[in-house]
Amino acid sequence: MIESHKRNPLISWYVGLVLVIVGVGYVARQMYITNCEAPAAAIFIILGAIPLIYLALMYLTLKSQP
Repeated sequence: MIESHKRNPLISWYVGLVLVIVGVGYVARQMYITNCEAPAAAIFIILGAIPLIYLALMYLTLKSQP
């Protein structure tokens, strides 16, 4: 018989979290190395708001699962 394998429901959360951390780390590194004079609002959005929004959406997704 074929047995179904249950997939871990947190896999997508872990993958997304790794991608956000790598992306934010890369952008922060580039800003530091090139002495980027980006506006404070842009830096906040890239390094702060995007990860927070991601975490909030993933929390809501996980909470709504049975």
